[in-house]
Amino acid sequence: MIIVGKILNTHGIKGVLKIMPITSDIKRFSKTDYLIIKDEMYSIESVFYKDKFVFIKFKEFDNINDVLKFKNQFVYIKEEDRVKLKKDTYFISDLIGLNVFDTEKNKLGKIINIIENPANDLYEIEDEKGNTHLVPSVKEFVKEIDLKSGIIIKPIKGMFE
Repeated sequence: MIIVGKILNTHGIKGVLKIMPITSDIKRFSKTDYLIIKDEMYSIESVFYKDKFVFIKFKEFDNINDVLKFKNQFVYIKEEDRVKLKKDTYFISDLIGLNVFDTEKNKLGKIINIIENPANDLYEIEDEKGNTHLVPSVKEFVKEIDLKSGIIIKPIKGMFE
């Protein structure tokens, strides 16, 4: 399952939930007819958006008392219902943990985080000694991404020193 949001609170008295989206496509909640909470699937009755939050009403609940138990829970979708990506774009969750090699096949470390920036993302790579290094996710540095074997980069002098 894939996390797409976290329930922050209830909204009103009719069982609506306020959700903080954890997805780059906030409108994805209008494109699905269910969400999963604690391994249970619930049918979405309505969705609306306000101030970067998503408000969802499930068909199964009509009362605030029925949904209070969901506060602070994550909401998921099935992996097969993920948004389809364009070529050469990847989900952050698929990149975290990948091994990183230079063009000579020397292991440099593994990706522990991805910092999203307007210009380009930064791959945070932890080496064998526990040091972290930032590599811009641009073609000048990132030469190949293979979700099974890892990432090949061409570092510049000083990047991994």
